[in-house]
Amino acid sequence: MTGKALVVGGSGIVGSATAALLHEQGWTVHGLARKPLEQDGVHPVVADLQDAAATAEALSCLAPDAVFITTWLRQDSEAENIRVNSAMVRNLLDGLRGDDAPRHVALVTGLKHYLGPFEAYGKGALPQTPFREEQDRLDIENFYYAQEDEVFAAAERDGFGWSVHRPHTVIGKAVGNAMNMGTTLAVYATLCRETGRPFRFPGSDAQWSGLTDMTDARQLAKHLLWAATTPAARDEAFNVVNGDVFRWSWMWGRIADWFGLEPAPFDGTVRPLEVQMADDAPVWRRIAEREGLVEPDLSRLASPWHTDADLGRPIEVVTDMSKSRRMGFTAYQPTDDAFFDLFARLRSDRLIP
Repeated sequence: MTGKALVVGGSGIVGSATAALLHEQGWTVHGLARKPLEQDGVHPVVADLQDAAATAEALSCLAPDAVFITTWLRQDSEAENIRVNSAMVRNLLDGLRGDDAPRHVALVTGLKHYLGPFEAYGKGALPQTPFREEQDRLDIENFYYAQEDEVFAAAERDGFGWSVHRPHTVIGKAVGNAMNMGTTLAVYATLCRETGRPFRFPGSDAQWSGLTDMTDARQLAKHLLWAATTPAARDEAFNVVNGDVFRWSWMWGRIADWFGLEPAPFDGTVRPLEVQMADDAPVWRRIAEREGLVEPDLSRLASPWHTDADLGRPIEVVTDMSKSRRMGFTAYQPTDDAFFDLFARLRSDRLIP
């Protein structure tokens, strides 16, 4: 099954992977962003979702069969996250009413559904792991919930089916993305190799020693397409991860080896990357100029604050995917290979030396 797709946030980690898969599968793909990037087979749609009138104008006569919402804007408080990001979803779906209404709308959120928003991340009474879709929302304001509610309300009004997708930390390529662990670790490893600093795990003992999982952007793209084309997946929320579990005590050495580094012993001390990398912008610029890299601005490649949030959690985080498996989604992606594929692509695209 193919059709016309609108990928909202088409320039991001998830959006670009989704657009690429849809194009490969024969869909006509439109990618919406404030500043769309040039992508093979993707028709750019320029729109600021905070502007309702401009969004409606940009979407007029587009009439996509499926919409994939893969974007959000980080704000200074959760109240502002809720206000801005719910309005963006509302403006988008209001711009696709009537004859332009889609058949299916997919919303990408994440495990903050279970862990809470940034202001209360991993704190208070949390559901038991592995996280399962039937676990209730936390009793706390969360912009993911606000985004879901906008989708649910529009679906009831316009009659389309929906799916919600909750990945763990996403591995994929995008420049200027606010949540980008894979590229952040690649940049950190490059800086350690350049300066001779120890390649130290920055997070907590719970993350070093406990089990965890992650989500390759390509795996998430497959899941989004599967849900949009599988009748049984209509009006359902799903967790989506690679399918394997690992401990960072194992993965850290694998990453170090890829970069030709010896991993520093972990002594249980949390050493945030935001602190370790605070003065590295000039160092990165020198590396970029010497090696002919295409992005000399460290802040557009690394998001240490987000990597610190994930690797500093005081609890084990593992995700259950039984719901998707029972419905027939069987794709699998080894997480170490996901990292290695990303690192190779970053090197090939001259983002790291």
